[in-house]
Amino acid sequence: MTPVFVLTNHKGGVGKSTSATTIAFGIANVLRHAQAANSRVLLIDTDSQAHATLITTGRKDYGVDDSLYSVLMADRQNAPHVLTQCIVPSLWDADLHVLPASPLLEGAERELMGVAGAPYRLADPLSKIANLYAAIVIDTRPSFSLMTEMGLIAGTDAIVPVEPRYLETVGLMSVIGKINEIREGWRHPNLRISGILVTKLDKRVRGHNDLLGDLKAHGVLGKLLCGVIPANEAISYAHRNHESIFTYDPNAPASKAYAQLVATLVRRMGGT
Repeated sequence: MTPVFVLTNHKGGVGKSTSATTIAFGIANVLRHAQAANSRVLLIDTDSQAHATLITTGRKDYGVDDSLYSVLMADRQNAPHVLTQCIVPSLWDADLHVLPASPLLEGAERELMGVAGAPYRLADPLSKIANLYAAIVIDTRPSFSLMTEMGLIAGTDAIVPVEPRYLETVGLMSVIGKINEIREGWRHPNLRISGILVTKLDKRVRGHNDLLGDLKAHGVLGKLLCGVIPANEAISYAHRNHESIFTYDPNAPASKAYAQLVATLVRRMGGT
């Protein structure tokens, strides 16, 4: 089964898009250098703000005929074909492909609300083409909306990015509880919580260190910690250039931290 990593949290600004794009690009690179039989990775942007789409393709003007919106609104029988037609190459790597988001996704949620089977409108067509890719990475919007439910129902591994200031136990347990509700409510046993990813950590800030320490010591949440990404201005510069942090500055602290995370994920996939 192709692993489908879903980056999700109901908080905005926690690094979901940065992490999704970096993980997708990183997996493709690691697999290619390991001479894996398949190193193609698909990045799916389900957020109407289309940040992941913009930084990987240089565009955010996808619409009715060439985006995830097209797939969700297509006739179910034709949706897999529409999906393949909407996938575009990224600017970052020949093996990184993108299913772009569109501002129209905001309206799609309203249009599909109450439609029978709506939460499966991504999972169903994706299952028909998933074997073309070594991995799939889904970026979600900062809420547990219908669009986020679609991403999680299509997923196998949920990763929760979180800033140190949002590391309160109650908030994280709420996110994990919501993911579990979707797994159980929609009878999707293949979905698991694969990790909590701490982003934008500034070791000079005592509160950041204290909260990270509390997380590591927590009986449940501590076992889910899969990576710690330091605050790093190079990420902003990379985004402005529509580049991955790996390409912009491979020696940056954030690059090294993301590389460790990607290596861990690939090992779990059995790709190296």
